[in-house]
Amino acid sequence: MNTNSENFNSKISRRKILNYGKFALAAGATSLAVSCQTKNIEQAKATPTTLAKIEVSPEMSPDEILEVLMAGNQRFVQNKLTNPNVSMARVTEVADGQNPFVTILSCADSRVPVEILFDRGFGDLFVVREAGNIATPEEIGSIEYGTFVLGSKVLMVLGHENCGAVQAAMAEKPLPGQIGSIVAAIKPAVEAAKNQPGNPVENAVKANVVAQMKIINSSPLISQLVKENKLKVVGGYYDLDEGKVSLIS
Repeated sequence: MNTNSENFNSKISRRKILNYGKFALAAGATSLAVSCQTKNIEQAKATPTTLAKIEVSPEMSPDEILEVLMAGNQRFVQNKLTNPNVSMARVTEVADGQNPFVTILSCADSRVPVEILFDRGFGDLFVVREAGNIATPEEIGSIEYGTFVLGSKVLMVLGHENCGAVQAAMAEKPLPGQIGSIVAAIKPAVEAAKNQPGNPVENAVKANVVAQMKIINSSPLISQLVKENKLKVVGGYYDLDEGKVSLIS
């Protein structure tokens, strides 16, 4: 009788131990999951890939908008793309209207795909592309539309490393067709940068960005927006080798 009782009690004890072990294992797994989740949240807060650095709201200032734009380029350089607003749902969302938060005057060079290098999607950027990123009357009209009408809070003139149009302006050789008109618009900047120390092409590209910014700022609509702190005008230089955009003014 005692033997049966001892066996019964022994089975209960083993069952308790097994159940306790399962409970402890589950509790440990839950604790580990919570710990990992907390760690992931903390890491997300410390990186530029957080939602706050991707989403844009109408209340943001031009400086905050510029920060969001440059955070996208940082993600691109670090190969941590989030690809915001590239879904078919976004295509449908912006089909009836657009509110791009940045307008960019960029070179038409195929190596400078603006939305990709800033990690943006449909409806985010109003991009005006022209060889040599020159501000002709037509380009200025497009820029005025993107800023004054559509409400972009940042305007960037984006030049890039080894720009062919700038190099053509530096070479001073005859060019076919209407290409010469593009080069003529860049030559003043080339002359201004001629005696600067450093890389002559890079100097000329950056000088051209600054020159085109001055032309754009002469627009009454643009200058009004700047005066009212509704628009920030900046220059950018894109490094073809590293994928990085640096602010130059």
